Amino acid sequence: MATIEDFGEFETAWCPGCGNFSILKALKKALADSGLQPHQVLMVSGIGQAAKGPHYLRCNAFNGLHGRALPAATGAKLANPKLHVFVQSGDGCSYGEGGNHFLAALRRNPDITMMVHDNQVYGLTKGQASPTTMHGQPTKAQPHGAPSQAFNPVAVAVTMQAGFVARGFAGKPDHLADLIRQAHTFKGFALVDILQPCVSFNNVNTYAWYKERVETISDDHDPSNWEQAMSLARRFGDRIPIGVIYRNPDRPTFESHFPILQEGSLLARTPDKSGLEAIMAGYR
Repeated sequence: MATIEDFGEFETAWCPGCGNFSILKALKKALADSGLQPHQVLMVSGIGQAAKGPHYLRCNAFNGLHGRALPAATGAKLANPKLHVFVQSGDGCSYGEGGNHFLAALRRNPDITMMVHDNQVYGLTKGQASPTTMHGQPTKAQPHGAPSQAFNPVAVAVTMQAGFVARGFAGKPDHLADLIRQAHTFKGFALVDILQPCVSFNNVNTYAWYKERVETISDDHDPSNWEQAMSLARRFGDRIPIGVIYRNPDRPTFESHFPILQEGSLLARTPDKSGLEAIMAGYR
């Protein structure tokens, strides 16, 4: 049985007090509680402070281009369905540069877990408004306030009837660890949007701000009820629900649409060189 210690302890480049520390702690706990060994796990990320997360874990890792974590993760899962694939990056990387890939993943439903460190600002590049920055909120680059309406990834995911949709809070690491564990055990695309204070560049959405607003979803909520889920997903302001918002287990996974994968992992196969040579000969 793997332990939290098996996933390593590393010096980080995050600011003291950053919400990423709690997310890393919760992730390690979720991995250990799921009984996973480091060699069974692949962490894929893009660019940003949150995307450094795989650097601080003992497991397989792929650090890709800005906003391009999901295509790499989907390809890895198709090549080796037995691999436990996780994506972690920030709100700018995931919903801005990677916005189209996010929508594609919602449509395709690959069996991967996506954790978004949502601090509502671009932290690595020093404080510009991100897609989830609240309308009118001043930032270093937008001193007169963010001019665009905030993107609501949870509402978008529920609208598209994604497989698993949850929202967590870095200030509640044990609750977050359980959400990540549930997301991982779900068969299909699982989104965990994580409210993560940026102590250096977001002076509005602080730990105190979130703690006054977050509330755990009650046990009487039915995650399979799309209308109820939409009502919760749209709620962000004075009260912000955290927990499992929507679950749609009936959708087939992206991998299940490819008959060749039913014959076994692509990773374990030997290429048919004679067949390839015959194909190439047709181009001469």
